[in-house]
Amino acid sequence: MSADFIQALPKTETHLHVEGAIPYALLREWRPDQYPANPAFHAPGYRFPDFPTFEKVLLDHALPWFVSAERYHDAMKAIFATHVAQNVRYVETSFHLPVTQFINVPGPEIIAAIRAAVPPGLEVRIFAGMLRDAYQGPLQAVIDDLENWDDLAGVDLHGLETMPTEPWSAPVWARLRDAGKVTKCHGGEFDGAARVREAIEVLGVTRVQHGVRAVEDPAVVALARDRGVTFDVCPISNIRLAVFPDFASHPLRRLSAAGVRCTISTDDPLCFNNSLVDEYQVLVDAMNCTRSDLARYAANGWEVADVPSEFRSAQLAEIDRLTHAA
Repeated sequence: MSADFIQALPKTETHLHVEGAIPYALLREWRPDQYPANPAFHAPGYRFPDFPTFEKVLLDHALPWFVSAERYHDAMKAIFATHVAQNVRYVETSFHLPVTQFINVPGPEIIAAIRAAVPPGLEVRIFAGMLRDAYQGPLQAVIDDLENWDDLAGVDLHGLETMPTEPWSAPVWARLRDAGKVTKCHGGEFDGAARVREAIEVLGVTRVQHGVRAVEDPAVVALARDRGVTFDVCPISNIRLAVFPDFASHPLRRLSAAGVRCTISTDDPLCFNNSLVDEYQVLVDAMNCTRSDLARYAANGWEVADVPSEFRSAQLAEIDRLTHAA
């Protein structure tokens, strides 16, 4: 299948961590002696042995950079440029809320810095991501104020999935939804289908980040389908993190065939050395996806995108036109 079709598709990116997306080239340009040209974790066959190893690589590279709002702006300017180059027109990205405490920069200032980096023609929605035990200490007051952050699109629970989801989460997520914020939750990546059920039934989300291990329980797949839940899937991440041994065993196509809406994203390109175009190409090369399949995944992103209906309709019409072109 022609790479031209993948490039031409108007795409969305709906699962992207700011700190995990800083271009490695930017770090290397900044400190060439510290960041080698070809880090081991960028090798095509590299697999992270476990989540803590992945997290350490991410933090060791990201935390030295993200020390100010200005650094968020500079990183996002570079990140958004890669989106524009790939014909990505809508992005949902989350920054790690606890960083505001580490660097003593209020969240609204980070959001403003990210927003100032958005180029013309790209729609961006910004989320605050946090760990499942975040509601404690000074961060508790910050979380209680999130509904008042006008430029915050929503929130996401992320991090080590085997941590328990604490009782504070459901009422906070419900309150933020009532305030018009979108609520997300990571689930079904390093823990099984029960965590996807929990995200849907306990936290009330309709946007599950990953969600792929729902396939282990047909009842959870049916629940996601019947509730209109979207799984924001990152295939290359799932293989690099050994959630599945190879692309042939990845359940994306099975979930789609069962009626679950799935989108395609990159997760943490810093660690996985991937782009959104790479993700679509691997669907063709390793997962036997057709032109119509790719169009469906692209359209799914627009179906959940927070954009005016006229803009959404125009993107869907363009996808349809490209798909049926001779």
